[in-house]
Amino acid sequence: MFLVALALAMDTFAVSIAGGISARQFKVRHALTLGIWFGGFQALMPLLGWIGGTRLKAFISGLDHWIAFGLLFLIGCKMIYEAFKIEEAENKPSVPPAHVMFVLAVATSIDAFAVGLSFAMINVPIVLPVIVIGLVTFGMSAIGVWIGTKGIRFFEKKIEIAGGLILIAIGVKILLSHLLEA
Repeated sequence: MFLVALALAMDTFAVSIAGGISARQFKVRHALTLGIWFGGFQALMPLLGWIGGTRLKAFISGLDHWIAFGLLFLIGCKMIYEAFKIEEAENKPSVPPAHVMFVLAVATSIDAFAVGLSFAMINVPIVLPVIVIGLVTFGMSAIGVWIGTKGIRFFEKKIEIAGGLILIAIGVKILLSHLLEA
Protein backbone atom coordinates (compact mmCIF):
# COMPACT_ATOMS: atom_id res chain seq x y z
CA MET A 1 0.00 0.00 0.00
CA PHE A 2 2.84 2.36 0.88
CA LEU A 3 4.49 1.80 -2.53
CA VAL A 4 1.24 2.61 -4.33
CA ALA A 5 0.87 5.76 -2.23
CA LEU A 6 4.48 6.71 -2.89
CA ALA A 7 4.08 6.17 -6.63
CA LEU A 8 0.91 8.26 -6.72
CA ALA A 9 2.59 11.04 -4.75
CA MET A 10 5.36 11.49 -7.32
CA ASP A 11 3.35 13.89 -9.51
CA THR A 12 2.54 16.10 -6.54
CA PHE A 13 6.10 15.80 -5.27
CA ALA A 14 7.43 17.11 -8.60
CA VAL A 15 4.90 19.97 -8.65
CA SER A 16 5.78 20.79 -5.03
CA ILE A 17 9.49 20.92 -5.87
CA ALA A 18 8.67 23.37 -8.65
CA GLY A 19 6.58 25.37 -6.17
CA GLY A 20 9.48 25.44 -3.75
CA ILE A 21 11.85 26.58 -6.48
CA SER A 22 9.56 29.48 -7.36
CA ALA A 23 9.13 30.38 -3.67
CA ARG A 24 12.92 30.31 -3.13
CA GLN A 25 12.48 30.55 0.65
CA PHE A 26 10.90 27.78 2.71
CA LYS A 27 7.69 28.73 4.50
CA VAL A 28 5.76 26.21 6.55
CA ARG A 29 2.49 27.78 5.39
CA HIS A 30 3.37 27.11 1.74
CA ALA A 31 4.35 23.49 2.44
CA LEU A 32 1.17 22.87 4.48
CA THR A 33 -1.06 24.48 1.84
CA LEU A 34 0.31 22.32 -0.96
CA GLY A 35 0.26 19.26 1.31
CA ILE A 36 -3.39 19.77 2.23
CA TRP A 37 -4.54 20.41 -1.34
CA PHE A 38 -2.60 17.52 -2.87
CA GLY A 39 -3.06 15.08 0.02
CA GLY A 40 -6.78 15.81 0.19
CA PHE A 41 -7.38 15.24 -3.50
CA GLN A 42 -5.11 12.19 -3.62
CA ALA A 43 -7.23 10.72 -0.80
CA LEU A 44 -10.57 11.69 -2.36
CA MET A 45 -9.94 10.45 -5.90
CA PRO A 46 -9.25 6.76 -5.13
CA LEU A 47 -12.39 6.75 -3.00
CA LEU A 48 -14.42 8.09 -5.94
CA GLY A 49 -12.76 5.58 -8.30
CA TRP A 50 -13.46 2.72 -5.89
CA ILE A 51 -17.14 3.72 -5.55
CA GLY A 52 -17.47 3.81 -9.34
CA GLY A 53 -15.61 0.53 -9.71
CA THR A 54 -17.75 -1.32 -7.20
CA ARG A 55 -20.84 -0.26 -9.13
CA LEU A 56 -19.36 -1.51 -12.42
CA LYS A 57 -17.78 -4.70 -11.03
CA ALA A 58 -20.78 -6.95 -11.74
CA PHE A 59 -20.59 -6.02 -15.41
CA ILE A 60 -16.86 -6.60 -15.85
CA SER A 61 -15.91 -9.16 -13.21
CA GLY A 62 -14.29 -11.54 -15.72
CA LEU A 63 -11.91 -8.86 -16.91
CA ASP A 64 -11.17 -7.12 -13.62
CA HIS A 65 -7.51 -8.14 -13.43
CA TRP A 66 -6.92 -7.03 -17.02
CA ILE A 67 -8.58 -3.69 -16.31
CA ALA A 68 -6.51 -3.17 -13.15
CA PHE A 69 -3.33 -4.08 -15.04
CA GLY A 70 -4.24 -1.85 -17.99
CA LEU A 71 -5.02 1.17 -15.83
CA LEU A 72 -1.88 0.85 -13.72
CA PHE A 73 0.26 0.20 -16.80
CA LEU A 74 -1.12 3.26 -18.62
CA ILE A 75 -0.78 5.46 -15.55
CA GLY A 76 2.81 4.28 -15.06
CA CYS A 77 3.69 4.92 -18.70
CA LYS A 78 2.06 8.37 -18.50
CA MET A 79 4.14 9.23 -15.44
CA ILE A 80 7.34 8.12 -17.18
CA TYR A 81 6.43 10.14 -20.28
CA GLU A 82 5.60 13.22 -18.23
CA ALA A 83 8.92 12.96 -16.41
CA PHE A 84 10.59 14.09 -19.60
CA LYS A 85 8.22 17.03 -19.99
CA ILE A 86 8.91 18.70 -16.62
CA GLU A 87 9.53 22.37 -17.36
CA GLU A 88 11.60 24.87 -15.45
CA ALA A 89 9.55 26.60 -12.76
CA GLU A 90 8.57 30.18 -13.47
CA ASN A 91 8.57 32.92 -10.86
CA LYS A 92 5.08 32.73 -9.39
CA PRO A 93 3.55 33.60 -6.05
CA SER A 94 4.75 31.23 -3.31
CA VAL A 95 1.22 29.91 -2.72
CA PRO A 96 -0.85 29.86 -5.92
CA PRO A 97 -4.46 31.09 -5.74
CA ALA A 98 -7.20 28.58 -4.83
CA HIS A 99 -8.38 28.10 -8.42
CA VAL A 100 -4.83 27.23 -9.53
CA MET A 101 -4.39 24.86 -6.58
CA PHE A 102 -7.70 23.18 -7.44
CA VAL A 103 -6.62 22.58 -11.05
CA LEU A 104 -3.20 21.30 -9.96
CA ALA A 105 -4.74 19.02 -7.32
CA VAL A 106 -7.26 17.54 -9.75
CA ALA A 107 -4.68 17.14 -12.53
CA THR A 108 -2.22 15.34 -10.26
CA SER A 109 -4.86 13.07 -8.71
CA ILE A 110 -6.51 11.64 -11.83
CA ASP A 111 -4.11 8.70 -11.53
CA ALA A 112 -5.39 8.08 -8.01
CA PHE A 113 -8.95 7.83 -9.37
CA ALA A 114 -7.84 5.06 -11.72
CA VAL A 115 -6.02 3.30 -8.90
CA GLY A 116 -9.21 3.43 -6.81
CA LEU A 117 -11.06 1.88 -9.73
CA SER A 118 -8.39 -0.83 -9.89
CA PHE A 119 -8.76 -1.49 -6.15
CA ALA A 120 -12.48 -2.04 -6.64
CA MET A 121 -11.79 -4.54 -9.43
CA ILE A 122 -9.53 -6.64 -7.20
CA ASN A 123 -11.65 -6.30 -4.02
CA VAL A 124 -9.26 -4.18 -1.98
CA PRO A 125 -11.05 -2.41 0.91
CA ILE A 126 -10.64 1.35 0.38
CA VAL A 127 -10.36 2.96 3.84
CA LEU A 128 -6.71 2.14 4.54
CA PRO A 129 -5.51 3.05 1.01
CA VAL A 130 -7.33 6.40 1.19
CA ILE A 131 -5.67 7.24 4.50
CA VAL A 132 -2.20 6.06 3.44
CA ILE A 133 -2.36 7.77 0.03
CA GLY A 134 -3.55 11.04 1.57
CA LEU A 135 -0.92 11.08 4.33
CA VAL A 136 1.97 10.03 2.07
CA THR A 137 1.00 12.64 -0.51
CA PHE A 138 0.69 15.32 2.17
CA GLY A 139 4.17 14.47 3.47
CA MET A 140 5.76 14.20 0.04
CA SER A 141 4.25 17.52 -1.04
CA ALA A 142 5.55 19.33 2.03
CA ILE A 143 8.99 17.76 1.60
CA GLY A 144 8.91 18.67 -2.10
CA VAL A 145 8.41 22.34 -1.26
CA TRP A 146 11.38 22.20 1.11
CA ILE A 147 13.57 20.44 -1.47
CA GLY A 148 12.55 22.97 -4.11
CA THR A 149 13.59 25.88 -1.92
CA LYS A 150 17.00 24.24 -1.60
CA GLY A 151 17.29 24.16 -5.40
CA ILE A 152 17.62 20.37 -5.58
CA ARG A 153 15.84 19.89 -8.91
CA PHE A 154 17.89 17.09 -10.51
CA PHE A 155 15.84 14.40 -8.69
CA GLU A 156 12.55 15.46 -10.24
CA LYS A 157 12.64 13.31 -13.42
CA LYS A 158 14.09 10.27 -11.66
CA ILE A 159 11.35 10.38 -9.01
CA GLU A 160 8.59 10.60 -11.62
CA ILE A 161 10.09 7.67 -13.57
CA ALA A 162 10.42 5.59 -10.38
CA GLY A 163 6.76 6.24 -9.55
CA GLY A 164 5.70 5.11 -13.01
CA LEU A 165 7.79 1.95 -12.81
CA ILE A 166 6.31 1.11 -9.40
CA LEU A 167 2.76 1.36 -10.76
CA ILE A 168 3.62 -0.77 -13.80
CA ALA A 169 5.20 -3.40 -11.54
CA ILE A 170 2.12 -3.50 -9.32
CA GLY A 171 -0.11 -3.89 -12.40
CA VAL A 172 2.03 -6.77 -13.68
CA LYS A 173 1.90 -8.43 -10.24
CA ILE A 174 -1.92 -8.19 -10.17
CA LEU A 175 -2.21 -9.63 -13.67
CA LEU A 176 0.25 -12.46 -13.03
CA SER A 177 -1.31 -13.43 -9.71
CA HIS A 178 -4.76 -13.70 -11.32
CA LEU A 179 -3.50 -15.57 -14.39
CA LEU A 180 -1.43 -17.99 -12.31
CA GLU A 181 -4.37 -18.67 -9.96
CA ALA A 182 -6.56 -19.69 -12.91
